[in-house]
Amino acid sequence: MEVRNYVVVTAAYWGFTLTDGALRMLVLLHFHTLGYSPVQLAFLFLLYEFFGIVTNLFGGWIGSRMGLKITLFAGLATQIVALTMLSFIQPGWVVAISVAYVMAAQALSGIAKDLTKMSSKSAVKLLVQTSDHDPSASERKLFKWVAILTGSKNALKGAGFLLGGVLLGWIGFAPSLWAMAGGLTLILIAGLIWLKQDLGKSKQKVKFSQLFSKSREINILSAARFFLFASRDIWFVVGLPIFLKVTLGWSFASVGGFMAAWVMGYGLVQASAPAFVRRGGAAAGARTALIWGILLVVVTAAIAAAVHFDYYPRIAILCGLAIFGIVFAVNSAVHSYLILAYTDSDKVALNVGFYYMANACGRLVGTLLSGVLYLRAGLSGCLWTSTGFVFMAAILTIMLPKKLTLPVSDA
Repeated sequence: MEVRNYVVVTAAYWGFTLTDGALRMLVLLHFHTLGYSPVQLAFLFLLYEFFGIVTNLFGGWIGSRMGLKITLFAGLATQIVALTMLSFIQPGWVVAISVAYVMAAQALSGIAKDLTKMSSKSAVKLLVQTSDHDPSASERKLFKWVAILTGSKNALKGAGFLLGGVLLGWIGFAPSLWAMAGGLTLILIAGLIWLKQDLGKSKQKVKFSQLFSKSREINILSAARFFLFASRDIWFVVGLPIFLKVTLGWSFASVGGFMAAWVMGYGLVQASAPAFVRRGGAAAGARTALIWGILLVVVTAAIAAAVHFDYYPRIAILCGLAIFGIVFAVNSAVHSYLILAYTDSDKVALNVGFYYMANACGRLVGTLLSGVLYLRAGLSGCLWTSTGFVFMAAILTIMLPKKLTLPVSDA
């Protein structure tokens, strides 16, 4: 385990994630206050998700050719530009111009997010040493460090939601963006100084055609990831925060605090996922993906039914979504482990990029549906649709291979 490089990569990812979560809450609450409809709010995030798709696809290819160090720091620099750009928007602008401008800035942020995420998660595969002498121990070790990186990232994203809500009420929209851009600049400078080793360059020249040439298990897992993350964002992006603000009458800080608590709890569970998954090994991982996927279907359907039939809807939403977060976190952690377990070190950037492209596709669809469904059918419609997407994710995991030899890292 290359501790220093792992710490540098993780710290860069943490810093970015904090600003990413805060930016999401700042944009959502600020423009809701300006009178934007749920559909208009959803559109603000569409290019963010769309360019995440493009970035994951091409970012994996670029990372394989040029190294993950370049893509990691390019992501941080792009986020600084996006934050600064957003700070110049004025309340008096025509709505159409404001939406277009914010979408463009969010497009840059989407590029930044997925360059940083793809680079960081690919680097784990290379920095965590595995051995063919004890494959089971290697699998557990990889699962552990992937879960720690992913879980801590999500906990900090939740802290970012809280930070965004607090900053908006405290110092306002533009000063919040300037503060975050300054902090991220310091992280970028520190990373450039401390991360000396290049990572992820493929030993062979990666052809462009290899972007779409994936193994069966990578394709299946990527499809499952699409439905899994669409199922979350269908209710999470627009429906839930607007419901809390409008229907329940919560303040900005309260909405940000609840969203933060949910994501932080989700991240902590994700980091602890190996403790939830008692049986080690890839076979257990494939079976576990199915078991926890079915459990998530049951939980989501129960929440949707409670809201639809007006059976203690507030308790169902607040408590039910807490349970949803726990089950969803384990699902996500198992998927994140399997994508690294199914790939070898020389193709890690390509395969992880492709996998997170599917993740971004799901987020894009979920984001759009979140605004449309909330406008048409309320939070109940969002949750029923989410149930259908979770069901598709669970069904796809049936086709995952039951046996696997974990590739040995060259790190």
